[in-house]
Amino acid sequence: MADVAAHHRKAPRPQDVVAEQVRIERADALVLIFPVYWWSMPGILKGWIDRVFSNGWAYDDSEGKVVKKLGRLEIHLVGIGGADAGTYGRHGYDGAMKAQIDHGIFDYCGAPVVTSELLLEADTIDVAPHLETARTIGRDLFKSRKSEAVKVA
Repeated sequence: MADVAAHHRKAPRPQDVVAEQVRIERADALVLIFPVYWWSMPGILKGWIDRVFSNGWAYDDSEGKVVKKLGRLEIHLVGIGGADAGTYGRHGYDGAMKAQIDHGIFDYCGAPVVTSELLLEADTIDVAPHLETARTIGRDLFKSRKSEAVKVA
């Protein structure tokens, strides 16, 4: 009930939510690595997003027009799934995930999704290519942060 009251601006945000928001405010990028459960992220991660990316902090929906407030926060998503790419493609799961997560959550808040990767067949194939993909994502993220630090200095 506290989250609903905060959403409607009838109560302050719960302290545990504020603490998470402060952590994110100190960051310039958010990296979420998660197993794919039923063609989405696990419920515990979705619940965290539902509470933390709240009205008034991540976006403002008080005047009937949504104001996106997280334009400065880069998002990097890495989903780890058991099915193969053919299954995702045939059923449109990859597009559905991008629509609900990349667009439906992060674009709604204005946070640009810089990386959106699915590492598939993680439980049945040689994971070396997946590890290399993860290394590349991390290396690119580190390089962009390092080059920004040099520009600022």
